[in-house]
Amino acid sequence: MTTAYVSDARYIEHDFPGHAEHAGRIQAVWEQLEQQNIIRQLLQLPATAVSDEQILSMHASRLLQRLNDVSLQDRTVRIDHDTYGLPVSLEIARLAAGGVIAAVDAVLTGASDNAMAIVRPPGHHATPERSMGFCLLNNIAIAARHALDRHGINRILIIDYDVHHGNGTQDVFYDDAAVMFVSLHQIDIYPGTGYLDETGAGVGRGFTLNLPIAAGHGDGSYQALFEQVVEPAARRFNPELMLISAGFDAHWVDPLASMRLSLRGYDWLARRCMDLAEQLCGGKIVFVMEGGYDLPALAHGWRNIAHALLGQDALSDPYGDAPSAHGRATIAPLVEKARQIHSL
Repeated sequence: MTTAYVSDARYIEHDFPGHAEHAGRIQAVWEQLEQQNIIRQLLQLPATAVSDEQILSMHASRLLQRLNDVSLQDRTVRIDHDTYGLPVSLEIARLAAGGVIAAVDAVLTGASDNAMAIVRPPGHHATPERSMGFCLLNNIAIAARHALDRHGINRILIIDYDVHHGNGTQDVFYDDAAVMFVSLHQIDIYPGTGYLDETGAGVGRGFTLNLPIAAGHGDGSYQALFEQVVEPAARRFNPELMLISAGFDAHWVDPLASMRLSLRGYDWLARRCMDLAEQLCGGKIVFVMEGGYDLPALAHGWRNIAHALLGQDALSDPYGDAPSAHGRATIAPLVEKARQIHSL
């Protein structure tokens, strides 16, 4: 089993000390992978910066112009209340999107069986028009468009299990039948989108599947949603490539949300995604780093993804199970409603 690993030392240059999305996040992941000697088991590939053309395949020119304007400043700029930019940030964001493209290329050319892209700044909140929610460019969306345009595939499944709804990825592909977007997220927190009735538009109707989960749910609820809603929808769509927006901020210790996933639960999700990819698209799957703001949970979570991709049974979990979590029974109404809306 060959697993491609894409990251770049320059990702730490986009940094705002004291901000939730800081350089220490990716450094924690790097350190965990190095300490466990996992890096040497992976096919290490460089990230190449995306071009203006690649950015504009998913984003409006005004977004790119805004980031260009930020690059001309000599200080940190608040793009919005949550999102910052430095003179170097556009350059680093180009490398982040390019890192995901490199991972996708490795899988689709057969250079690797699967891949992980440890990149930042994250991307899933960046809409066609706007950088927001710590995200400058929508890394996974740009890579998906690249896969469609350059590799001749017709169907991509994006599963987003960051605790925050991937509104940017949804917006980009809302009227596109070539990409199915599935999001499992806590409802009624940032960015305030991702309701059940948001299912796509035009030819894309039915290809957006949102699972908005109330605060407090944990492993059992996520497993029930995945088994009873996500899996049948994925099988019906029958993708040729799977991309995973992996955020570890639904972990029970994360400071920015109120879910109760454990690292064991996250490991179950990752391995179930891999099982689906094996069944549906020859194992072609790429995991992409999004959120996660407790550093040990983030670092051990990515270590576990690496173990899974490499075909290893190891699980690292310094925290253990959540002190309390709702069970499968309480998630039943959401399962039933989602299955009804999507005719599953």
